Amino acid sequence: MTAKDNTNRNLFLILMILVAATFRLLAFKYKELSNFNPVGAIALFGGAYFTSKWKGYATVLLTLFTTDIVINYLYTSKLTFWYSGAVWVYLCFALMVLVGNLLERVNVVSVLLGSIATVLIHWLITDLPWLYGTAYPHTLAGYGESLVKAIPFEKNMALGTLVFSAILFGGFELAKNKYTFLQDKKQLQL
Repeated sequence: MTAKDNTNRNLFLILMILVAATFRLLAFKYKELSNFNPVGAIALFGGAYFTSKWKGYATVLLTLFTTDIVINYLYTSKLTFWYSGAVWVYLCFALMVLVGNLLERVNVVSVLLGSIATVLIHWLITDLPWLYGTAYPHTLAGYGESLVKAIPFEKNMALGTLVFSAILFGGFELAKNKYTFLQDKKQLQL
């Protein structure tokens, strides 16, 4: 794989991530899509396919950061670059990219298990009541209540992650079969 091929591959990955990220903005217009978005799939996808792992983290976290600014502006009409709890949300997404890094092979089973892992990471961390000043008691019972109340949102995240993972991973695998510059070094040696 030449440096030019690697650059083109990275640009293709970034373009796919940016196109998928635009769907995150639909929840503003369509409230029933709340949390049905591609962010879990984007994290998993970025972790799985960038050959330079730092590029996967950087692309995913910058995409999340940029769409957060847009979404916050749509809701508040103010530019908000950081919000309470953002550290924990970004930590979750960094862990989701790590899950993508850990995928040995990209196949239906590994992507399905990775998708489930990303949703569980999001659910178990972002709903910790003692991380933010939430309405839930800062106890184990409060954590349980927070987890239960979050189920509809996490269900939407699970569905969004599965749908967008199928689109991103399936689309990239199909494109790799057609365009050799998208294949990594291991595939080109086969």
